[in-house]
Amino acid sequence: MKAILAEKPSVAHELARIVGATERKDGYFLGGDFMVTWAYGHLVGLAMPADYGIKGFNRESLPIIPENFMLTCRKVKAGNGYVYDEGSKRQLEIIGEVFEKCDSIIVATDAGREGEVIFRYIYEYLGCHKSFERLWISSLTEKAIISGLNNLKSGADFDGLYYAGRERSQSDWMIGINATQALTISLGDGLYSLGRVQTPTLSLICKRYIDHKSFEVKSYFQIELEHQKEGIIFKSLSVDKWEERTRVESAIRSIERAGTVLVVDVEKKSGSLQAPLLFDLTGLQKEANRKLGFSAEKTLEIAQILYEKKLISYPRTGSKYIPEDVWSEIPNLIVALGASNAFKEKVEKVKWERYNKHIVNDVKVTDHHGILITENIPSILNAQENALYDMIACRLLEVISPACHRETTSVTLEILHYNFAIKAIKITSPGWKLINGNFNEDEEDNVFDLPELHNSDLLQVTAATLLSKKTKPPALFTEAELLSAMENAGNTIADIAERKALKTIGIGTPATRASVIETLFDRDYIRREKKSIIPTEKGLLVYQIVADKKIADVSMTAQWELAFEKIQNNEMSATEFHGELEKLTQEVTKELLTEKIAEVGPQNLYCPKCSSKASLREKVLKCSSEECGWILFRKVCGIQLTYKNIEALLTKKRTPLIRRMMGHSGKPFDAYIVLSEDGTTSFEFEQKKKRKFR
Repeated sequence: MKAILAEKPSVAHELARIVGATERKDGYFLGGDFMVTWAYGHLVGLAMPADYGIKGFNRESLPIIPENFMLTCRKVKAGNGYVYDEGSKRQLEIIGEVFEKCDSIIVATDAGREGEVIFRYIYEYLGCHKSFERLWISSLTEKAIISGLNNLKSGADFDGLYYAGRERSQSDWMIGINATQALTISLGDGLYSLGRVQTPTLSLICKRYIDHKSFEVKSYFQIELEHQKEGIIFKSLSVDKWEERTRVESAIRSIERAGTVLVVDVEKKSGSLQAPLLFDLTGLQKEANRKLGFSAEKTLEIAQILYEKKLISYPRTGSKYIPEDVWSEIPNLIVALGASNAFKEKVEKVKWERYNKHIVNDVKVTDHHGILITENIPSILNAQENALYDMIACRLLEVISPACHRETTSVTLEILHYNFAIKAIKITSPGWKLINGNFNEDEEDNVFDLPELHNSDLLQVTAATLLSKKTKPPALFTEAELLSAMENAGNTIADIAERKALKTIGIGTPATRASVIETLFDRDYIRREKKSIIPTEKGLLVYQIVADKKIADVSMTAQWELAFEKIQNNEMSATEFHGELEKLTQEVTKELLTEKIAEVGPQNLYCPKCSSKASLREKVLKCSSEECGWILFRKVCGIQLTYKNIEALLTKKRTPLIRRMMGHSGKPFDAYIVLSEDGTTSFEFEQKKKRKFR
């Protein structure tokens, strides 16, 4: 009898059907010499400090470095503590019973670092010593599963994958718990969560936000000329930029009097844009955010659903390529797409027998190849699933299409002592861009018809327009751009040698970046402002404190990702890495334990009762004089008072109108908060009625 452990019930159900385990039992399927059971994702995880007898946040306990990490069944929050999740506890017992009754195990958790850790932690927690083999597949189609079951791999082949996942898990625990406790203890107010990946990511966001806000916007002017030749209207733009409006207006008058411009240089270049590669998870998340407005987490959630519906290959991949042996499957995928009314027209644009093979690269395929559709073409999906599936399917059609060929014409014009320029792009062979017709998408609207121009041609100026422009600050991050920054974090490192070594290494992995971003939202460190991601006051406070600390060092985090890859590939010892991890944990903890709260926001705040300096913290504003004891809680009826609110309250004795506070009845209301001479506060409504709330 063999046990099969899947990561989720839905996958277990499909595996059971294929191996003939059709008898449903409590927590597993039985039949065909198989017992098929399942986890609910991470049933077992690293124990928390309380499990080691360390309760609360105590300076004397830090750093917490377990000699041997303990594993525990999943727990859920209950009151002020945590208790075992009964469903998880029961399923673990069932898995243990299944393992006990079987001679060996087939590991069918997701084929990746996280899936390997899920199984190994369960295996270790249960004290199991049965032999196990690995089902390593890239899709959940029946064909892929049967092929995988006929070609099971030795469990020992994936020891490196497990060691890398275990070290990542333990490093997140050690850095996250010690850094969080150290900073929280130092600041003495509120909870300040830090993490190995989340803090460098927060630093990226805050730095971009500060650069954006501190950017000095300057106005300038350019001149746009309109011309006409051979019935084609086209425009040129001045090379010069003017700061003074009067000077550019004078230039326009001179140009209008001159009336004609001279063509002094025409340069034509032929070039091509290679078809894109397949999506990896980060690439899919970026594109879905840009075109569909999906968050990274939402994209991963939908992709996982499509995977479990057997419509796409494994989505948590970091590769954009496929191996040679998968290439032979591509024609069948195209035929299947062409049979669908939804894709028939696009498939007809693909050049048969002339497939572009640039996605084939055995060396660049990591655990899994780039995201592909399967031969199962969907007939009914909800709107979001359909939109993401279409994106993946169309990308397949694009990648196998030929390059887009184009001709770029650069023209220099001269009138009086002013130079003007034209840049026009002509598509000579659309290639892969024909699939979606996105000719202007990457060209900054330079794709347009231009008449034949030659040196020494004279062109009439049919119109001259003054363009008023402003210099642009660094753009705030969208989620797509933040994912790119995380993916390419190695490129931002100042040291040239280090940057070269870490060029292709980011922070986090394709499978974890979405959860890192969501963690920052959950911690109230960042928020969405339309399509942009910006830091909150709390996020900026944390950044100001840790900006120059090791915990926020992007290069350090990128180096760790490189180390995990080396451990996975058996190029580095996990023991060696763990020793360095312990040293770094001690350094990070020591750095943060000596930190003092930074002065942020309004710094000249004074107590309304005794005029002593008031100290602003995450949750409260309080008088620095212990004898006075005045305190103001920042959260009022569900709304956190901002620096601006507090500054107005102390200086003007009245906040601006605060909207959508929540009353005891659960109904929202708008009101001002008013400060009395004795330091108490009350609501003032637009009808000037007051109501005590403290």
